[in-house]
Amino acid sequence: MTAQSLTKSSDKGAPARALILLSGGVDSATTLAIAKSYGYECYAISYDYGQRHIAELGSALRVAEFLGVCRHLTVKFDMRGIGGSALTSDMEVPKSDSRHCDSNVIPVTYVPARNTIFLSFALSWAEVLGAYDIFIGANAIDYSGYPDCRPEYLQSFEAMANLATKAAVTGRGKITIHAPLIHMSKSEIIETGLALGVDYSLTSSCYDPTAEGACGACDSCVIRKKGFDELGLKDTIKYK
Repeated sequence: MTAQSLTKSSDKGAPARALILLSGGVDSATTLAIAKSYGYECYAISYDYGQRHIAELGSALRVAEFLGVCRHLTVKFDMRGIGGSALTSDMEVPKSDSRHCDSNVIPVTYVPARNTIFLSFALSWAEVLGAYDIFIGANAIDYSGYPDCRPEYLQSFEAMANLATKAAVTGRGKITIHAPLIHMSKSEIIETGLALGVDYSLTSSCYDPTAEGACGACDSCVIRKKGFDELGLKDTIKYK
């Protein structure tokens, strides 16, 4: 599940279809660009699930248009009724980077089972599309506290997908979950995306944005800014 392990779809003959989970942030935008660079015919799926940072959906639309996906689907459902996360409740979003280096702490911005839900919706549409390659921008370095961003979780979901779909059990297509960013730092992700032509001014990462811009102090903002700083680059999004 690394970028190096991917096979260019152009090497297989006609372009294969790929489905990319697109939040509108740095990681998902880079993942979409990587999938396109490997010659896939790309489709994108985003989620309106009652998240506090709903502004990311606008970014997802802009990124999808900029990178030229074949179709962009937004699935709407409500996770605020479930809660359990600072992103889907009135719980305060932490504004400190003290957890950033502690991989033993699962932050309150973890949304219970979110990637399982996201991947399940993606799997359903992927089977209809015949897009047997599903890309997700999961990262086990900067977000190592999230249990559903670990390689072993993604491998397990892939195994389940190939037991649970008609396409797989009838031999029509084997599902592969690609996580090309899984072992990359934020600066490596940004550097990769820039080389592929990603415009990061279109993206949104903040967990607690306002009309004035990104907060600049949540974990996601801190990690994003650190990535640009390490490359000696200015982040062009608006911070309040």
